[in-house]
Amino acid sequence: MYSYALLEKGCYYLIQEKEEGPVGLIKVNMETDLCMYVSKYADTQLTVWKKKTDPIFEILELLEEEKVKTWEAIYNDSPDTYNYEEDEE
Repeated sequence: MYSYALLEKGCYYLIQEKEEGPVGLIKVNMETDLCMYVSKYADTQLTVWKKKTDPIFEILELLEEEKVKTWEAIYNDSPDTYNYEEDEE
């Protein structure tokens, strides 16, 4: 069992929060002494606070920058998803 404390700010991860749960993509946006501000990506982006002690069943992969760019192109090209880059301007 892992926790959010192991994750690094600015990085994208494929994780499984629960043993029988789905694999999800997250990005750690910010870190405080006790919490992490995390974006979760699915059909839409959800940004939530997580305690550093909150459990993660498995950290499957830290995505390399090239893989993140490939994912961003696919994610932003889908008409059903929220384009998070447009909101940053």
